Amino acid sequence: MLLGRHGYLFGPRARGADWHLDRSAYILLTRIQMVGPMSIGQLSEATGLDASTLNRQTAAMMRAGLVERIPDPDGGIARKFRITVEGAKFLDDDRARYLGVLEGLMEDWSEDEVADFAASLQRLNRAIERLDGRPWPRP
Repeated sequence: MLLGRHGYLFGPRARGADWHLDRSAYILLTRIQMVGPMSIGQLSEATGLDASTLNRQTAAMMRAGLVERIPDPDGGIARKFRITVEGAKFLDDDRARYLGVLEGLMEDWSEDEVADFAASLQRLNRAIERLDGRPWPRP
């Protein structure tokens, strides 16, 4: 809560001129990058967001050149969103910056403390995914 409240990852304290993506674009692009092109329905199922919210978010991402709409590669009738080269670059750049922010926050932690935190955070995330019924893909 404090990370979000104080903006250490997505707020003005962390963000400078070199940042590219807002929180919603970061989350959606991460999912699309992990699983490949997705329709609004698939994004809704994956995130729990309603179609109207996703339509607004994906429209903004298309205007920014982060995703493009393509025919379903599997032959379905729904069009899908695919991350663009620029979208992938911005996602990778921002991910590296987020990791840098976290490294800065934990710079005086021991390696064991960082490892314990990472293990606990992973355990918490998996428990939330089980409760929510929406596992998130990981590399």
